[in-house]
Amino acid sequence: MRLRTVLATLTAGLAAATCLVAAGPANAARSHACSASVSLDRFSDALDKTMYDGTFVGNLSALARSRSGGGTPGGTLTALSDRSVLFRLDARTLRPTGVVPLADENGAALDSEGLVADRDGTFLVTSETEPSVRRHSASGAILDRLPVPDALRVAPAGRAAPNGTFEGLTLLPGGRTLLASMEYALSGDAPGTLRFQTWTRGGGRFALGAQYAYRADAGLGVPEVQATPDGRLLVLERGFTAGVGNTVRLYLADPRRATDTSGIEHLTGQDGVRPVAKTLLADLVTCPSQGATAKQPQPNPLLDNIEGMVITGRSANTLKVLLVSDDNQNATQTTRLYFLRVRV
Repeated sequence: MRLRTVLATLTAGLAAATCLVAAGPANAARSHACSASVSLDRFSDALDKTMYDGTFVGNLSALARSRSGGGTPGGTLTALSDRSVLFRLDARTLRPTGVVPLADENGAALDSEGLVADRDGTFLVTSETEPSVRRHSASGAILDRLPVPDALRVAPAGRAAPNGTFEGLTLLPGGRTLLASMEYALSGDAPGTLRFQTWTRGGGRFALGAQYAYRADAGLGVPEVQATPDGRLLVLERGFTAGVGNTVRLYLADPRRATDTSGIEHLTGQDGVRPVAKTLLADLVTCPSQGATAKQPQPNPLLDNIEGMVITGRSANTLKVLLVSDDNQNATQTTRLYFLRVRV
């Protein structure tokens, strides 16, 4: 009897241990879940309020991944500061390894917001000022400037509001179509109805392409877009309320059946105009805070002024996505990196 009791106890213990081991990863995944589609692996404040080669590492508004990394596994990463600076980042540690200053044709600083690392080692960079899209060499020299529709220019030259123009930039699969997202609506368009502008590449140059309407949630703008491998878009929507903090939502959007609005002067919700379809993946306020702290009021201490996004890898239907917040070189904000897994 005594031996059978001991064996039964050992068997029950081993079974329980096996169940715990089997359940461990699933429980860990659930504990990191922001939604059914998005989980937060971790975050890092390692770059916050740091310097590199005499340059402040902050004001980060965009991230880009390049496959022309000189044999570096997974390519290289680049971060864009909206103070006219590119930072090369170590792909493993994300620490800066190089800095490249940028400027316009007259040597003036850019309000640089969107970034694409092209396959030939050059960079496409937006500036919110005019707005503009320029091609820069690896050393920062201007190689080309893309055309911009008059309506998208900042008033009085066009109908865009200052600091409401090209924030997001992405190259669609195949490398022939470039897409930039306006942050806010043009004057005369319905509130929250933003324009996504494309360019098509031919003969080494980009020409104006189709334009699409995208309806952001009330009070939010679009700081970043990233093309998925199948031609859809990850879209960040963001807002800020003083005394409350940031709202940041991640959407999966599909422009492939949207109406070309390049010939429509005012977008007012009229019949016959199909906007870009979108599906909410996660409201980041629901992510686990994982011990994060905030320097100002936030609905979740994990949140800050998230502006940059890049897809760093994929497996099956899951994307590895890296986000970065723009601290505006402000003592009450944080440069924070967020490591997400996104099922699409």
